[in-house]
Amino acid sequence: MASGDNVDVIEVVETTNFIGPTQRTSAGHRLEQSTAEEDYKSIGEKTTALDSSVVQHGGTTDLKTPAGVSRNISERERKIGHRRVGADGEITYKKIQTSQIMGSIQLGIQHAVGSLASKPERDLLMQDFMTVETTNFPSEGSNHTPAHHFSEFKFKNYAPIAFRYFRDLFGIEPQDFLMSMCHASLRELSNPGASGSIFYLTSDDEFIVKTVQHKEGEFLQTLLPGYYMNLNQNPRTLLPKFFGLYCYRCNSKNIRLVAMNNLLPSIIKMHQKYDLKGSTYKRKASKLERSKSSPTYKDLDFIEHHPEGIFLEADTYSALVKTIQRDCRVLESFKIMDYSLLVGIHNLDQAAKEKQTQRLSASADEDTGDMGGESDEFLQNERDKEREDRIGAAALNRSRSINRQKIVAHSTAMESIQAESEPIDEEAGVPSGGIPARNARGERLLLFLGVIDILQSYRLKKKLEHTWKSMIHDGDTVSVHRPGFYAQRFQDFMAKTVFKKIPSRKYHPNQPVLTSLTTRLHSAKLTTS
Repeated sequence: MASGDNVDVIEVVETTNFIGPTQRTSAGHRLEQSTAEEDYKSIGEKTTALDSSVVQHGGTTDLKTPAGVSRNISERERKIGHRRVGADGEITYKKIQTSQIMGSIQLGIQHAVGSLASKPERDLLMQDFMTVETTNFPSEGSNHTPAHHFSEFKFKNYAPIAFRYFRDLFGIEPQDFLMSMCHASLRELSNPGASGSIFYLTSDDEFIVKTVQHKEGEFLQTLLPGYYMNLNQNPRTLLPKFFGLYCYRCNSKNIRLVAMNNLLPSIIKMHQKYDLKGSTYKRKASKLERSKSSPTYKDLDFIEHHPEGIFLEADTYSALVKTIQRDCRVLESFKIMDYSLLVGIHNLDQAAKEKQTQRLSASADEDTGDMGGESDEFLQNERDKEREDRIGAAALNRSRSINRQKIVAHSTAMESIQAESEPIDEEAGVPSGGIPARNARGERLLLFLGVIDILQSYRLKKKLEHTWKSMIHDGDTVSVHRPGFYAQRFQDFMAKTVFKKIPSRKYHPNQPVLTSLTTRLHSAKLTTS
């Protein structure tokens, strides 16, 4: 399988484990200081292909197989990497139940973050990027850890001071991070893709925790000094936001996990999702993938679905392209390649039609057997509910904007790229955080996007893979390529094929941004025809 095909497509599955209200423990626990090199030398583990680093979900939240696909799960689907699905549906990772892993890492994160409260904030030192803290969690508890019903385990917290700095830079307060991670059950996500990684999503939809391979975790830790420098110079970035790196050790098994931002909020339906690399070799979603309720398409699919591209305001287009170029320079400097741009598209017009259809269907059911007067009363009640929904949605968006202002300023797609572009006109019921756009039909879109899969360097394995593929296929079309060429091809594809610019003009103060975009999109079509 080509390395570019290991896209993780995930659907939400509720788990039953629950961690109670957040408790803080003292800082008197045993610390084992070591360098990353010493720590990783003690742990041997084979490396598999890099998996996608972000949650790609939306739509359904069950484990039902898609229509037209057999319910008989093949052996390959039951055993992907270290992930196993038993005959009874129980999921294990390295032969450990994923529910136990989830509960244990919640205890570990709760202790790790809570213990930082006693450490004064200070400037980062180089040694902070290499520090590893280890805490034992016996089942019966200890002076510094609570008793629990899981197997005894060790929890390693990598570069805790550095990641505290990153969380603070993104405006995440310690109590908010603990509340998201530990107050309620995480949601375990299914369909891990080619790599067999395990994904957990916090109940508030803000963060994900995913397993990473030994080399990926090691590579991330070596990236931290450069990551720190880049965030200070370019806080507006589409690169992943990393909030913690951990290792859970149980039964002589090491499971490394990274906490990061969730790009595609599950509360917003993504009508289309694309994993784009700028490559054309085998960059088309499989029949199985396309049969899913919320498939993730690839480059050739995008060209087929959007041959004219996606249209953005001129200022927004410029800000997005500049951000992509800046991020690509950073990735190239670290010799990183094979990354993708994950694009989630929420179609506002389609969503409005779906909501209207649902409302009419509900109205028809209610009106069955009712008299005219009762129907009028029902319709009036529906109008009142719709107005309340609009007011409530607007209030919720304002509340989230006020309470999470710092993190929103760096985590949403719009704010990650926007410095001088026109803000979207606030409209009741329109989800916040997306980049406003139009398709060739003039439909209103909101884009949610970010760069994923950045923990893959151009090592010998990739050099050999590219050499072999280029002997059989056109070397410029394969996804695996030297970092410099890969970055330039990636930028060109995004700036010339995926996103298109609509000429700017002065706005009438009472004319919404999206409406003016439609007018100019139509004018641009007439000019080019």
